[in-house]
Amino acid sequence: MQTYHLFISHSWNYSDAHDNLVRLLNAKPGFTYKNFSVPPDNPIVGAKTDKQLEEAIENKIRPCSAVLIMAGMYSTYSKWINKEIEIAKRMGKVIIAIKPFGAERISTAVREAAHAECAWNTNSIISAIRQHTAV
Repeated sequence: MQTYHLFISHSWNYSDAHDNLVRLLNAKPGFTYKNFSVPPDNPIVGAKTDKQLEEAIENKIRPCSAVLIMAGMYSTYSKWINKEIEIAKRMGKVIIAIKPFGAERISTAVREAAHAECAWNTNSIISAIRQHTAV
């Protein structure tokens, strides 16, 4: 069975979205992944400057086959989500934009960076991961 290495980008102000996305990924039988994201309950410690934090995020993204970004409008204004997009693009990582549940609009910055967009449901997300990533 293949194990996908995923970095889940998110705003800590919307950490419930991260947790709900993890639940969606866990709901698919036969789908195995390792979560390289930086959840609020396990922050990057030791990074005293923005440069050190950026390097730590690069190290988290490096082994991943895809970066999942929740594409809510708040993503447009998040310094670190935009920095994660920049890192992923620089490293040639697949970026998958996940439309928030019930959202009419998504972040233009995320849409322009994404290799794929998917709906807020397990099958759509897993399908996008499988279609656009190599393990």
